[in-house]
Amino acid sequence: MRTELHRPVAQLVSILALAALAPALWAAWLGWDQHRDVHPDGSTTGPYQAWQVIGLVLTLLAAVGWAAYRDYVAGAVLGTTAGLTAAAYVDWSDDSSGLFVIGVGLVMVGTFVGTAVVSAVTQAVRPAEQP
Repeated sequence: MRTELHRPVAQLVSILALAALAPALWAAWLGWDQHRDVHPDGSTTGPYQAWQVIGLVLTLLAAVGWAAYRDYVAGAVLGTTAGLTAAAYVDWSDDSSGLFVIGVGLVMVGTFVGTAVVSAVTQAVRPAEQP
């Protein structure tokens, strides 16, 4: 009986933990760089550099992989997706054109698919539990 009750609580805690971790990592990797780079030809890039996005993805990959390996797939997928989507919304919502909604939607879909794939692969290569 105790393990039956423990499992849903652990899943909920993993969802909440990863939903809090994802925006914290967004802030650490992307939140401090808010200006665009203007090149000599007048074109602009940014505000994020490739290394910042790669760093965010790799640190989230470690967290998602760990959670999926521990059988917290719901937390890995739903928590990370919710957290990154919220972070993107908060960070980009000051865009007056309204096009930020498309970017936030792409972050949501991409995060959901990416975390689902990582979780599925992690579960597939994980050694079987002994009875």
